[in-house]
Amino acid sequence: MSDPKLTIRQAKPGDEQKLSLVGAATFLETYAHMIPGEDLVSHCANQHSPQAYATWLRDPTATIWLAETEAKAPIGYLLLTKATLPVDAPQPEDLEVQRIYVLSRFHRTGMGYALMNLAVSKSISKGARRLVLGVHNENARALAFYKRQGYEIIDDRKFRVGNSVFCDHVLARPLR
Repeated sequence: MSDPKLTIRQAKPGDEQKLSLVGAATFLETYAHMIPGEDLVSHCANQHSPQAYATWLRDPTATIWLAETEAKAPIGYLLLTKATLPVDAPQPEDLEVQRIYVLSRFHRTGMGYALMNLAVSKSISKGARRLVLGVHNENARALAFYKRQGYEIIDDRKFRVGNSVFCDHVLARPLR
């Protein structure tokens, strides 16, 4: 990372509110221009609630790392899970970058790369053969980032946000 005052640590019970704030804020700033307001607010209220993160923190197949400033303000996170994405050739050793979010103010600090490098190293240490993830097919910034990280499009899926249905690309990166 280019900013030594930013840190990453494993999230723990008690971090639900921090994760919820970052999750909802990054989702809103990324998709407010394309998702109807009612659908967007409902999605964030459900998928980015503190209770949703409490469930992830209790899940033994999921791990969350929280990015923070020196003052302990949350700025991003990584959620790594057992793969659940629909792919043509699922591999039992696949892991999924379920979410990798960084507030836009902290783009270009190296935090996204640091979180992705953490996902790769942790996945390798767990014996994963590849990492998979889903991303909206019009999210050019994220698609370019993932391409630089060695991901390739392997499939598509439908992603529902409220009453709206969107197309996501499913990407994969081999680890071995």
